[in-house]
Amino acid sequence: MIPVLMPTFKRADLAFERGEGAWLFAADGRRFLDFGAGIAVSSLGHAHPGLIAAIAEQAGRVMHVSNLYRIPQAEELAAKLVSHSFADSVFFCNSGAEANEGMVKMIRRDQSMRGHPERTRIICCDGAFHGRTLAMLAATGNPAYLEGFGEPVPGFDHVPFNNLNTLRAAITPETAGIMVEPVQGESGIKVADHHFMQGLRQVCDEFGLVLAFDEVQTGMGRTGRLFAHEWYDVKPDVISVAKGIAGGFPMGAILATEEVASHMTPGTHGTTFGGNPLACAAGNVVMDELLSPGFLDHVRRTGEALGGMLEQLVRDWPEVFSEARGIGLMRGLRCVPPLADVMQAALHEGLLAISAGDNVLRLVPPLIVTEDECRDACARLSRAAAALADKAGGMAA
Repeated sequence: MIPVLMPTFKRADLAFERGEGAWLFAADGRRFLDFGAGIAVSSLGHAHPGLIAAIAEQAGRVMHVSNLYRIPQAEELAAKLVSHSFADSVFFCNSGAEANEGMVKMIRRDQSMRGHPERTRIICCDGAFHGRTLAMLAATGNPAYLEGFGEPVPGFDHVPFNNLNTLRAAITPETAGIMVEPVQGESGIKVADHHFMQGLRQVCDEFGLVLAFDEVQTGMGRTGRLFAHEWYDVKPDVISVAKGIAGGFPMGAILATEEVASHMTPGTHGTTFGGNPLACAAGNVVMDELLSPGFLDHVRRTGEALGGMLEQLVRDWPEVFSEARGIGLMRGLRCVPPLADVMQAALHEGLLAISAGDNVLRLVPPLIVTEDECRDACARLSRAAAALADKAGGMAA
């Protein structure tokens, strides 16, 4: 008989009843170091007192009013995002996939209003992940995700990641824009080349295209800058943000320049829940924390330390880990044994991590994680590697 929750997830047999900082506590009393952070969502960790207080206070006042009325909390959060980014205007929504859908609409709308309605196609990269809606499945282009859902939504062309020459060759008179993740998370923590990212801006300027970055996972401090594209000194026209933006409360956003945003007039786009008072109360706390003195410095320092620790794990256990990847607190270990075996061994040691493509173990802890907790995580990974090596040796014998 089918479970009451649709079987769309391969869930671990774990249920958590509370969390504290970078730790989660299971219903059976076990404690786990959380290096998954709800898939890079719990940016301030678990049970952050400021986040709890803001959500509780706002819930006691008003949770939802719809966008038929002004929402001061949304105006406040949008002003903070604009003042600390390339953007001039913000649209709030509920998820990363919704943000990416809206971003594609903005790209097409911008081209149409500039006199190019024929420009509707978006160039995306192989290995990307842009979401699970029908259009974003097509933008992702992964055959495994598309299977069984009929003909893919038209309008998306794919080129190899980090290959500017191939991308340039893919531009046609129907191309409207380019949508790229600065770091590909789902396909194995693959970081964009500096030359590639800067070349994207040059190509878009040359051909009159819109440059869009999917910062759903890389944004909101994950890489040690507020947005990952800042590492490349590149100014996009529009970006999507979600995951860590509200510390665990469902929320997404689209940030755009005035040129792009000005075409989104009343009736061109909408949302019922997006940017409601409760979500934005949470988002304001996260934004204030990220912008507080030293916070992003902490993410950079801790991320660099974690990267060094992971490199040492590769040297110590070459039969288990072949490569360390990533930037900031968005890291990955390419595994030699099947990834499922490594994840299970890590879980046995009390460490939560996430799978990614290319047999990569993804490590995206809360941004408040300490270096000591990173050392603890790597010690657990080392014990997991030892157990896997012993098992492989026993099987060989």
